[in-house]
Amino acid sequence: MEGGGAFEQWKQQCLNKLDGSRKGSVDGGVAHAVSLLNSSERYFTTSSCSGRVILIDQVSDCTAVQKQNCSWLFVTHEKCRREDVAAALETSSGDAVFKFEPCVLHVQCRMLEDAQLLHSVAINSGFRNSGVTVGKKGKIIMAVRSTHCLEVPLSHRGRVLVSEEYIDFLVGAANNKMEENLKRIERFYNCLRAALEPEQDNTSRLTDERTEVKPVYRRRRKRTEQDSAESDCAVRNRSEHDQEEDLDCELTLFT
Repeated sequence: MEGGGAFEQWKQQCLNKLDGSRKGSVDGGVAHAVSLLNSSERYFTTSSCSGRVILIDQVSDCTAVQKQNCSWLFVTHEKCRREDVAAALETSSGDAVFKFEPCVLHVQCRMLEDAQLLHSVAINSGFRNSGVTVGKKGKIIMAVRSTHCLEVPLSHRGRVLVSEEYIDFLVGAANNKMEENLKRIERFYNCLRAALEPEQDNTSRLTDERTEVKPVYRRRRKRTEQDSAESDCAVRNRSEHDQEEDLDCELTLFT
């Protein structure tokens, strides 16, 4: 009970807080999967991304790719065009890196068995880098992740290092990965929906049974009370003649 109560509290707090992402809302490509997870009593999402193509500009003397040391030159959650990437690359003043990042979901699970089910769904859908972590406070987080990433440096200290032909090739490769990424999201959604159908069917069946049992019970009870009343009324309304006949029968038996 305590664990379930804590989970419900965490879920309510997470879903009620403001979206802290750069976009400020759930990506359209993964919104249906996020909605399905959050509608289940066993899960809720703590963060999500449908996948993206980005061009970031790192500080030249920074060896680690960190958000605080990077400026975002271009980003899209759909397929990109070479013209847009090339135009963004011209604004680079540091070390520009072109990246494709596949879909990622972080999902908090009620129980470890729920995390195992979700992990199986993710692996079977192509998200083979997925994993489960358990925090000190008992929070069970399932990360739905894939491995088909792409990361290529394109400039150094503002000087472009590649040709337009290579940029065109790179954009094509990223778009192919985005297409495969969206297919995996659909597989994940369909597999998850199939896995949660027994839970939804049981809930629906219990609701229907509760709705049907009450009228049946009332009708039976009503008939029972009516039959009892009719029986009592029949006894009270027996004529004296009938009672005399009964008495005569009794007397005859003992004659």
